[in-house]
This record gives sequence, structure tokens and C-alpha cells, in this order.
Amino acid sequence: MRETWFIAGAAGGLGRHLVGTALAAGHDVVAADIDAGGLSELKAPALTGSSTGSLVTTEVDLTDRLTVDRAVQQAVTVFGRLDVVINSAGYRGVGSVEDMGEGEWRHTIETNLYGSIHLVRAALPVLRPRRSGHFIQISTIGGRRAQPGLAAYQTAAWAVGGFFEILARELAPIGIHATVLEPGGIRTARADRPLPTEGRQEEYEPTVGRFARTYQRNPDVQRGDPAKIAEAVLRLTAEPNPPARLLLGSDAVWLAPRIAAARAAEDATWRDLSLSTDRAGLPDFTGTEVARMVRPYQPMTGGTRPAHTTEQRKRTAP
Repeated sequence: MRETWFIAGAAGGLGRHLVGTALAAGHDVVAADIDAGGLSELKAPALTGSSTGSLVTTEVDLTDRLTVDRAVQQAVTVFGRLDVVINSAGYRGVGSVEDMGEGEWRHTIETNLYGSIHLVRAALPVLRPRRSGHFIQISTIGGRRAQPGLAAYQTAAWAVGGFFEILARELAPIGIHATVLEPGGIRTARADRPLPTEGRQEEYEPTVGRFARTYQRNPDVQRGDPAKIAEAVLRLTAEPNPPARLLLGSDAVWLAPRIAAARAAEDATWRDLSLSTDRAGLPDFTGTEVARMVRPYQPMTGGTRPAHTTEQRKRTAP
């Protein structure tokens, strides 16, 4: 089925591959980015042709909610519908918590976190009445890690991961999907940009400094193939029961269980102290209504998917 994809961060890197993959699959694409020059290059003949979908580009600053609203409405005006909303835009600053400038902190959080929130909130009024659609956020395995030197970037990623898990739970009964992708390192032009090696307090050299030196243009840090990731995203949009979180890359798959195990071990070590703070006389929490309500998110599997999700998309197709 021909769909309309809105792709933010489309001018370069992974976003550019996502645009090409969606077009080649026959979908219409609204490619959005703050980089007007990069957007103009997307109009090259290599991205168009009789076997592909149609392409519209629009300049947008994800930190400005009004421009995001206008871009989403443009997609609906041009193509009459909206099906897949992808945010591939992001910014990574490097520096210690103490040394990173105030402007750098704010720009990182506003771009990576509020940019995601703005795009979702702008598109929801379009997708909700149709009771179908898929939000996909390109994040990072750093949303589960705690890497010295990436405090601002990973703070936003942790928040985005939580935001998308909540979004997935809120939208599941409606028939709309939400997935945050957590890749490891990806080989893009941005990954090749030099990391800052100066401007740090000497005390942070063993942590932040070591990170910057180790990661700089290291092939083991850039394992991900953006073309293959774009193909994985295309497959994901066809899945009836997509996950709320999806790891991408052998590095992410290797890291995730080790991070979870380390956290679980620390929780177990301090369990007695944790339990000692309950008020006396309360029933076992595991049997309460609150416990049932706050249980971890469990994606739907097998035949438990609401019947309207796929069928609704067929009925609402123009």
C-alpha cells in the first residue's frame, strides 16, 4: 500500500538513506530538515523515477513547534494522508557535565528531546482520527548507557526512550504504533567529524578524554550500515506488532543485556535497604491494583493485536 512518510533529519546521514528507501518502496515522502542546502540535494534524479514515490522537501526547525506544525500540515495538504512519522534528527555535543557550555547543553536537549516531542504532538491529531500510523524515533543505545563525555546527549536519549515507551502504551489501544530505535555506532559523515579534545578540566582526562581519544574515527565504533538500517526501518513499518524499543547493530545487542544485568545486580545488592523504607502494615505491593497498572510495557504478540490496526489502514487508504 502506498503510504506517506514524514522524515525529519532527512538531509544527510541515515535520514537521507531513509528517504531513498521509502521512495524506492513506492511511498510518498515529505523530507524535512533545518539544512536547506542538504534538502536541495535530495531532488537529484537518483532519488526520483517512475518506480518510486513522490518527494516533497520542507525546511523545519524541530525546536520550533510552529514550524513543525506547518511541516506536518504540508504533508497532509500535499498527499492527503500521513502514515509513518520518523525523526532521524539529532545533535551530539561532547564534554563533561561541568565543562560543557550552557548553550551546548540547551541546544542538545532541545533538539534531541523537545524536537521529538514537538513532532509527535504535531502529528498525533492527524493520525489519531484514522486510528493507524507509526511513529519511529532514531535514538541510540546511549539511551541505556552512562558514557562520560556524553551527558547532555545521553540525558536526552534516556528521556526520549521513556517518552516513547509511554507513547507506545497510550497509543496501543488506538491502533497507532510507536518505536524507538537504539542503534550502536553508525558509519555516517557525522561520525567522522572530529571530537573535541581540548577545553576540559584535567581531572576529566581519564574519563571524558579517554572516550574522545578511543572513539575518534574508530571502525569498531562505526559498525552500523545506514543503508541496512533504512531497510530494517522499512520492514519494521510492515510489522503488525512492532516493538516499543528495537536494538540495531551487534554492539547494541552486546551492550544491552550487560547493562541490564549490572543494574539488576546493584538493585539486588541494596534490596534490603530499599525495602526498609515502606510504611508498616501495608499489603504486599505485588498484589495491588497499582502494581498491575505500572507493570513494565509488554508489546502485543501473535493474535492479540487489535483487529482494527491493519484493517483500518486498508479502509482509510485513498
